[in-house]
Amino acid sequence: MECRARGSSGRQPAAASRPAARPAAPATAASRYNGASVTRTQDLSPAEVLERFHDGPTDGVFTDGSSRPNPGPGGWGAVYVRNNRIVAERFGSEPFTTNNRMELTALIAGLELAPADEPIEIYSDSQLVVNTVTKWARDWERRGWRRKDGEIANLDLVKRAWELAQQRPLARIRWIRAHDGSRWNEYADALSTAHLRSEA
Repeated sequence: MECRARGSSGRQPAAASRPAARPAAPATAASRYNGASVTRTQDLSPAEVLERFHDGPTDGVFTDGSSRPNPGPGGWGAVYVRNNRIVAERFGSEPFTTNNRMELTALIAGLELAPADEPIEIYSDSQLVVNTVTKWARDWERRGWRRKDGEIANLDLVKRAWELAQQRPLARIRWIRAHDGSRWNEYADALSTAHLRSEA
């Protein structure tokens, strides 16, 4: 698994070298296409996301993962921000994977970025991943990592995410709506697709 990490001590990352920049559009509902984000439809870089999006939470850890197609090549990203400034970020890719594996990998990276002894919000736009760690993993562990109705998918990643969540008792893992113009969720999405551009 390829993984890259960056930290900035509050600095924003420089824009990637690209062909002529697209004209900026306001990040409003009108700039979305049938619920798909501008990052999905125009494949924006993280720097371009910062130029276009300004809404949503300004503190916390934001995670996202994807594969195109599913299964297929995939990527993940996590960014830790305070007061709308990047503290650290990580992203990576795999040549063949699934969307759910990338979402879980992103959450693991986000948990690793989160301070262990501070209250912090950790956001994922995957309800499956949020429910896995906040609702189901405790019971699965009690049953010897078994479900009542079959095997647990991606068990290696589920165990790691659960372990990290237990090590961060002040962290709150929350769902955030996908591709809805939230700046740092869009940014994490752009990190997860960096492997599709020249950034990875």
